[in-house]
Amino acid sequence: MNKENISEDYHKSFIRLLEKEYGGFNPNKNSFEATSNSKIARDLCYSDSQFSRLINNTASEGEFKRALRNVERLLKESRLEKNQGTHLPLKKTSNKLVPVSLGIFFLLALGFLLFYSGSLNFKEVESTIKSSSRYEMLKWSFENKYIRPYVKLKELPADCDYPCYKYQGKWVLKNEYKIPFFRERNGFHYVAKEAVMYVSCMEEKDKSGTSLVGYEYQKHEIWYDVREMPIDSFLVRGKTTKVREDYNTSNLENDENFIKIAYVHTFFKNEFNIDSTLVNRSGSVIGRDIEFLPDEILQKKTDSPNLIAELKNEVNSIAKNRLEDFSKPVACEPSPVPKTDYHSIDKGDQLDFACQFTTGRFLVDYNKVLVLEDQYINNHCR
Repeated sequence: MNKENISEDYHKSFIRLLEKEYGGFNPNKNSFEATSNSKIARDLCYSDSQFSRLINNTASEGEFKRALRNVERLLKESRLEKNQGTHLPLKKTSNKLVPVSLGIFFLLALGFLLFYSGSLNFKEVESTIKSSSRYEMLKWSFENKYIRPYVKLKELPADCDYPCYKYQGKWVLKNEYKIPFFRERNGFHYVAKEAVMYVSCMEEKDKSGTSLVGYEYQKHEIWYDVREMPIDSFLVRGKTTKVREDYNTSNLENDENFIKIAYVHTFFKNEFNIDSTLVNRSGSVIGRDIEFLPDEILQKKTDSPNLIAELKNEVNSIAKNRLEDFSKPVACEPSPVPKTDYHSIDKGDQLDFACQFTTGRFLVDYNKVLVLEDQYINNHCR
């Protein structure tokens, strides 16, 4: 049997198994009648591009074999869910039914262990590692079909007095921000590029519905200014903790004076408390990982191998002796609530925190705005 026929057999088997869970398959549209391809991809822990190769029969034999095993596992879990349920018995607390899911705790613990085994050594990471993979376990834990860490509508109290329920879902960083490092050698800058946070009601801490927990993946960059300008150059004159707006909104990629040295990948645990018209934020770093850019890229920015070695040593020193301060509980002013009527909170609403970053004994102000991108409960509690 030639490779084309083998591939076709695998593809047919793959489709046939998926139809058991997601309904009939439309070969003209390459989609299933009951569920979107993107949702199925998340259930199988695949990216959209990986699933697209499978559904369009362009995947390799090895990919199909692994996919078939994954689908069989999914079907087995589905049968178990129907026969026994995926949660422990529901317990009654304050007139609310609270689901206790073992899966989310085991998976989050596993994800953090996998992510952080050795991350605090700040060693160089292979450049082939994709940053998107660094929060896949966190993403899967909140978006997977079989694990529901959120409080659901049916679990809310009869009077619907539960302020956190509409905050649940996926929040993302609205705008990047920059922070110049204060240290013995000038020239180093910290740029916040990306943050993805999954927020859920913190039932185990608070029965009144005013507490939330947010597990967050953050992606920062560390840049080097070849001019090594002092930190005051980037601050508003007369305001020693406020960065200049033109610096904060500048594009360092287009500035030949700046060299990007490394990415910083961080897992962060946030805790929020809703207090009338304000949302208080606290939290701290769970773990952090430094990923240096490949030497061949750095060499295009400077012809000095000694400088590259020096910069890497400096970044490791920053990670150990400066970012440690950023691992302490965050110092942020409360954010105004997106809406005073919490039942009206909707996709696109924002939380706006004015915070301070500590490097050594020096404080720098920064503004972190989070936008609700994917809301778990869209409907109002009635």
